[in-house]
Amino acid sequence: MALTPQNTVIGFIGTGVMGKSMARNLMKAGYSLVVYNRSREKAEELIREGARWAGSIPELAAQVQAAITIVGYPKDVEEVYLSDHGIVRHAKPGTYLIDMTTSTPSLAERIYQEAKARGLHALDAPVSGGDTGARNGTLTIMVGGDEDAFAAVQPILAAMGKNIILQGGPGAGQHTKMCNQITIAANMIGVSEALAYAVKAGLDPFRVLQSIEAGAAGSWSLSNLGPRMLKGDFAPGFYVKHMIKDISIALEESRRIGLDTPGLALAKSLYEKLAAQGGAEEGTQALYKLYE
Repeated sequence: MALTPQNTVIGFIGTGVMGKSMARNLMKAGYSLVVYNRSREKAEELIREGARWAGSIPELAAQVQAAITIVGYPKDVEEVYLSDHGIVRHAKPGTYLIDMTTSTPSLAERIYQEAKARGLHALDAPVSGGDTGARNGTLTIMVGGDEDAFAAVQPILAAMGKNIILQGGPGAGQHTKMCNQITIAANMIGVSEALAYAVKAGLDPFRVLQSIEAGAAGSWSLSNLGPRMLKGDFAPGFYVKHMIKDISIALEESRRIGLDTPGLALAKSLYEKLAAQGGAEEGTQALYKLYE
């Protein structure tokens, strides 16, 4: 049975830069929302717009037919799902669990198994598209899990994204997100260096951007983050600290499967340098500052 606004209350945990917009789009689609965040302050806008506040994860889990999480780190995912006060222990049988955090494939597999043992349906569904995609409801959503569970939550995912693909069994969504982050990590170096080159060569970098984004060099990062770099807008759509986390996961997974990724290692070293200079809370486009 499809989870529609008529038969589903959604619990949403993690109302940060991405989560707030994703939750808002679910409400716009007609879903009733119960929200929880470690800091209630970050959920106040959604509460004013009609979401109900839950004082704890067990309180949230007891009220909903589907629970969505987008939190910071794998350790946060583990706590939210698998601790004594976590969703798996307190959700009603038949509840659908959708983790949209970028986390480890092995943790996604573990959540799936423990959820299944309690009659719950777990999916790993990390996203790409940044704060713009979250606001516009155009995220790419990469899903791992059972096909019937994926079919049931399609209306929920469609309220937040456009490119929604089941990649395989549990953990497959997270593996696909690693492919995404490996691509972005190297691409962001190229975007930063290209725009820095344009400036140093005495060109108008905005005019350069107009030319190269329409050709073979075109990419989402070039078109969406390139202008922010040139304007000195380093506000986070996706945090540097979270990029370092994602790259670290991708490097570990690459080692596990026997793949050498020197470009990814270089990107990690550059983002760590940026973080050491105080840029951990800035957006990933702040990589450009290393070239100024």
